[in-house]
Amino acid sequence: MIHIAILLRTKANGDWSVVEVEGELDLYTSPDLDRRLQELIGDGRRRIAIDLSSVPFMDSSSLSVLVSNLKRLREREGELALVGIHGTPLKVLTLTGLTKIFPLFESTTELPT
Repeated sequence: MIHIAILLRTKANGDWSVVEVEGELDLYTSPDLDRRLQELIGDGRRRIAIDLSSVPFMDSSSLSVLVSNLKRLREREGELALVGIHGTPLKVLTLTGLTKIFPLFESTTELPT
């Protein structure tokens, strides 16, 4: 079985670190996102946005990564926002009630300053 890796790019948007994710987030690829988020948090970043506009699929292991890193950031008085979420990932977040916990934005231009 072949597993396709996700592509992660990090860029600055004001005082936000934006992690652009491209590809499916599942049991095999979620650890890559978790490592990136933990690196950013370890480097002292307090405002992180995850751009999921190029993520067609997301499973429960991805939700665990999002929630655990949200907790890490909140413990440091930081913020974790989700950007560009749509389709199946939005359905998963909605069904689990996580749309009430994560700030959601259509694009990075909407992130608060």
